[in-house]
Amino acid sequence: MMRAVGLRSGWTFFTLLICILISLLVLLLRHTTATQPHKKNCNLFRGSWIEDETNNYPLYNSTHCPFIEREFNCQRNGRPDKDYLKYRWKPHGCSLTRFDGGAFLKKFKGKSIMFVGDSLSRNQWQSLVCLLYTSQPKANYNTTRIGDVSIFTFLDFGVQVMLDRSVYLVDVVMEKKGRILKLDSIEGGKLWKGIDMLIFNTWHWWNRRGISQPWDYIKVGGKYYKDMDRMVAFEKALLTWAKWIDTNIVPSKQLVFFQGISPSHYNGTEWGQPGIKSCSGQTRPLSESTYPAGLPPSLRVQKNVLGTIKKAVTLLDVTNLSLLRKDGHPSIYGMNGRKGMDCSHWCLAGVPDTWNEILYNLVI
Repeated sequence: MMRAVGLRSGWTFFTLLICILISLLVLLLRHTTATQPHKKNCNLFRGSWIEDETNNYPLYNSTHCPFIEREFNCQRNGRPDKDYLKYRWKPHGCSLTRFDGGAFLKKFKGKSIMFVGDSLSRNQWQSLVCLLYTSQPKANYNTTRIGDVSIFTFLDFGVQVMLDRSVYLVDVVMEKKGRILKLDSIEGGKLWKGIDMLIFNTWHWWNRRGISQPWDYIKVGGKYYKDMDRMVAFEKALLTWAKWIDTNIVPSKQLVFFQGISPSHYNGTEWGQPGIKSCSGQTRPLSESTYPAGLPPSLRVQKNVLGTIKKAVTLLDVTNLSLLRKDGHPSIYGMNGRKGMDCSHWCLAGVPDTWNEILYNLVI
């Protein structure tokens, strides 16, 4: 009888031990899953900015990248503070894998990458060039420009990183009536065919008026308009672009991304500082995970159009995380110095590096 009780007690202890080990294994698996950036249950675009304590940020020193244009080179232009460089994006429930330029170049060896859009695309293009160049400072490279296309080639890897300046994506042509914005024409798309990875962007030029507006008439469906609701025009142009994607992209050979709306910061009321009319003097990001004023209506239009596309297109949904970075713009440390106020573009090093780090996490 005593032996039976002992066996029963031993079996109970063994069963309890097994249960404890299984529980520990489940917890370990949950923890591992939570820290992996590529899991489907982790949204890389929802999170918050935290101060980096590892000294891994910024991802490069701007003085080590000679290709940064003056309008983005805030430190060279005399910006006195550096705290804005030390924040990293932390998604809820996971962590971003730090950008590795060598791994990126090996992944895209012999391939082409093209950013298509306005000066915010140029901002991101220069960021990627700097991320790659500073990781391989002794690598051979070549720079050239053909028409509106700028090309940076990493010769040792055969990787081309290109920028096509196309601020509306659709065509602007000269006719007898003047400069025509053709919402249903996209002849410029011939430059995008066969590119291995495309990152598109458009928005900032759609509300331009007066002398900064580069067209005289809008044309769609064979009819001319002196003007129209700009959000409607934006949507019509995106639908034209969407048709081009479905007609021309080969998903098995090409990756396509669309940069979300890159925000500006000219109204302090939006982030809880009424009376502030610019980003000047802002040195820290917002600590929240969402922007107090919410997301711009243009993003909803963008997402609706992307939802109509049959081919695979990934939204690089950087709008919310960028809205939280009122401190990341050049302000008076941009191209025009104290005579200008740039709260639309971004300092380099800076926020666009995070856009590219997320892109890296999506493609590696």
